[in-house]
Amino acid sequence: MSGELPSALSNCSNLTTIILKDNNFQGELKRVNFSTLSNLRFLDCRSNKFTGTIPDSLYSCSNLIALRLSFNNLHGQFSLGISNLRSLRFLALSHNNFTNITNALQILGKSRTLALLLIGGNFKHETMPDYDTFYGFENLMCLAINECSLYGHLPNWLAKLKNLRGLLLDNNKLSGPIPTSIDRLNLLFFLDISNNNLTGDIPTALMEMPTLQSAHSDPIVLKFPIYLTPFLQYRTTSGFPKMLNLGNNKLTGMIPPQIGQLQALLTLNLSFNNLHGEIPQSIGNLTNLQVLDLSYNDLTGAIPSSLEMLHFLSKFNISSNDLEGSVPTGGQFSTFPDSSFHLSGGLWYVLRCRSTVRPDGPIQIYLFWLKLLESKCTTTMCLGLRLQICSVRN
Repeated sequence: MSGELPSALSNCSNLTTIILKDNNFQGELKRVNFSTLSNLRFLDCRSNKFTGTIPDSLYSCSNLIALRLSFNNLHGQFSLGISNLRSLRFLALSHNNFTNITNALQILGKSRTLALLLIGGNFKHETMPDYDTFYGFENLMCLAINECSLYGHLPNWLAKLKNLRGLLLDNNKLSGPIPTSIDRLNLLFFLDISNNNLTGDIPTALMEMPTLQSAHSDPIVLKFPIYLTPFLQYRTTSGFPKMLNLGNNKLTGMIPPQIGQLQALLTLNLSFNNLHGEIPQSIGNLTNLQVLDLSYNDLTGAIPSSLEMLHFLSKFNISSNDLEGSVPTGGQFSTFPDSSFHLSGGLWYVLRCRSTVRPDGPIQIYLFWLKLLESKCTTTMCLGLRLQICSVRN
């Protein structure tokens, strides 16, 4: 559907729900006088082409529970009038052109009902505010301020959001260390701070988070589904994967062996950092793990045989490290593509090999493809791991 909203919609005073998402409506929302819609509880205009600002009349809808205006072309700063929405629990205004994140958080933080706040894709190139004293968002369960290219640090006030279950701050330009105070978020089970400029070690405080140690969590039904991708939506919090995504930062140090305590994890991404040392054997304790990405680090040593115990693992990547030894053959390892083990640089190497022990002879190596630079060699790298070649037959 397309066109502008009819002003006659203002006459529908008994309306409780307006869902216009995923259309091509345009023009300004102020064509509708929302002050006449006192019974309105749900308004969803996601993914249209609305322009202008959020109309002041909308703040008269005191019974409004869920408001979603994401993926439009709205602009301006958040108004104090939004504090009049005393029943509001779900607010999604992501991917518009709103400005002044400091003002936005000060206004929204006063809400005692707000449970889910999705405001990513706005406030471009501003600075993440931090406060010496900050009190607010006392019932907030999910906060998304991602894809804003925000500068600054991970703010200390995050540790005061005691009810927080999900935190998305990915795709910003945040720097500095991960604060150890993050372990105060006892209910947090979905953390995505990937694609930033975070530095320092992975704090062991992250390994103390109760909801990542236990598979049980109380489900919460969402008023509107949350989209993590355009085609992936969640209607209950129990559907969210328990995830720790620290990928694409500048983290250093070793992977803490205490990571094996997070036995509820489904996704662990530490890729594209500067981590060194060996892969902890304790990762084999994460038996619910479905995604493990440790690629593009400086990890050394062998692939722990304990990873064969990860029977639900469907995506695995340790490419572009300095690993050596033999590749485990049990568990899910036979199902992973060769790209899971690729090296960096100009080295071409065996894409797949198998070793079998014959009773009448030594181990025979069957190579499906071998090219090391432009020369023939008797020592090469197999799946990113050091291997001595006994013989090669073309």
